[in-house]
Amino acid sequence: MTIPFSIELYPPAHTGASVQLAAALPRLMALGPEYFSVTYGAGGSTRERTVELVEQLQHAGVPVAPHLSAIGAGRDEVRALLTHYRELGLTRLFALRGDAPSGMGGRGNFAYASDLVRFIRDEAGSELEIAVAAYPEGHPQAKSPAADLAALKAKQDAGANLAVTQYFFNADAFLHLRDQCARTGIVLPLVPGILPLTRYSGTARLAEARGIELPRWIARKLMNLGDDTTAVREFGLEVTTRLCERLIAEGVPALHFFSLNRAGAVEALCQRLGLGAMSPVAN
Repeated sequence: MTIPFSIELYPPAHTGASVQLAAALPRLMALGPEYFSVTYGAGGSTRERTVELVEQLQHAGVPVAPHLSAIGAGRDEVRALLTHYRELGLTRLFALRGDAPSGMGGRGNFAYASDLVRFIRDEAGSELEIAVAAYPEGHPQAKSPAADLAALKAKQDAGANLAVTQYFFNADAFLHLRDQCARTGIVLPLVPGILPLTRYSGTARLAEARGIELPRWIARKLMNLGDDTTAVREFGLEVTTRLCERLIAEGVPALHFFSLNRAGAVEALCQRLGLGAMSPVAN
């Protein structure tokens, strides 16, 4: 049985990245995702490019959910963006704490994502669906697992509708988070974030920096495959497919794919999982 899925994009920073996204976007759109999310950059550093990509997608009739970050944002800035997005007809967005870019001084009017969620809910009422972030292996800056759960509960209490997780490679980490949420009164639908595993060195470095476990058996296999990019990609897609299959069997409400503005791996996963337009029963 198929389930909904969404796809994350980021606004291109230069001509080469724009060309890459332009090539990938029609293929990603053809998969039939429920919506695309568009990232916002540290401290809102990609604000103009984020808005441009959101407008492009919305005018093309593609459901889109822009990211808003709390760090560095002011109430007037967020209010203006909300007005613009509502005029465009958007019905969902992501409210995230975000990161402060190097050299940023002030933190803006919102110290935490829950503050931003509450402001958006006060401004928009029930018009917008608000997604927030969750961390199966804990936020790198959380003081403890209990504090991390408390932060997620605060976002729920402020008016969030669902949580989309940071990516992970260990299904048990996600399932443990889901169980902990149930025990602590967090009833937000929990959507797993999925990063297709198609390369080793860059993925391993980024995972380590974000406190994400790359299971030893996966790392060893990828290391043994060395520079055989075809074998690395095939093994990585097999691992990611198995991860998604287990999550679907566990009853997750949806999947959220981090595309990195590339189509091939997401296409392959949808094909293997029978999702969306790649489903065998799709017209």
